[in-house]
Amino acid sequence: MEVFNCPQKFWGHFMGKSYSIGMVPTMGALHDGHLSLIKKALIENDKVLVTIFVNPTQFDDNSDLKNYPNELKKDLEKISQFGKNVSVFTPDKSDVYGNEVHAKKYDLNNLDSVMEGEIRKGHFQGVATVVEYFFKTFSPTRAYFGEKDYQQLLIINYLSEKLKFSTKIIGCPIVRASDGLAMSSRNMQLSVEERKIAPQIYKGLKLAKRLARKEKYKKIKLVINEFFQDLSLIKLEYFMATDAENLKEFKPNETINSGRGFIGASLGKIRLIDNLDMS
Repeated sequence: MEVFNCPQKFWGHFMGKSYSIGMVPTMGALHDGHLSLIKKALIENDKVLVTIFVNPTQFDDNSDLKNYPNELKKDLEKISQFGKNVSVFTPDKSDVYGNEVHAKKYDLNNLDSVMEGEIRKGHFQGVATVVEYFFKTFSPTRAYFGEKDYQQLLIINYLSEKLKFSTKIIGCPIVRASDGLAMSSRNMQLSVEERKIAPQIYKGLKLAKRLARKEKYKKIKLVINEFFQDLSLIKLEYFMATDAENLKEFKPNETINSGRGFIGASLGKIRLIDNLDMS
């Protein structure tokens, strides 16, 4: 495993050789979900590049950025198990942004106007900025993203097509703990009591899916809101069911026999998101 913070060093290993490259962009604090992306990338490519970069421009709250887990030593130990065909890129923010750390402005086809984009203003502009940098710098054959961040996945897919990158975007299934909680780097910040109740987020999504077989959307929203009102440690920020391609929300009197259900919620100071196929 090679670790570097300069793109030229990465390319120096492959001069004169034609390898397929699978990229796994991360912000570190790696968990089994990230590791599943690396495994898939290794199966489908000659070489894998894992990026570890806590991107400041996708945080709308400085305290959130400051408190984001930094587990680089542990992350590298986890990645080392995959052997010599995996490299790790750990740039500094100046390597990515130069002297001025700010996000570019992108037209993201309104995919960033709802849910996480509405709550975390500018978040997806920051995501798009760093993804453009990675794709332009390394031209990966494929890039792997987890479906836990489904809205992000759609936005990156749209961005890649709009900017005409050759990179193929691969969405990978959500990896869950045994109690159903979606794997997230933020899970390690939960208190013991918060961690016990956090799986209720997934239970809420499964309840919505069961209701979708017989109830209209407005009734489903009502039931889900009541479900979380009874859970004192979880503050529901949104429940939405949308078209899986354009994120347009179902109308109140529509039935849901397709699409995707989304939940954003906070437990104390920690925000968690999850989603589920409604079909």
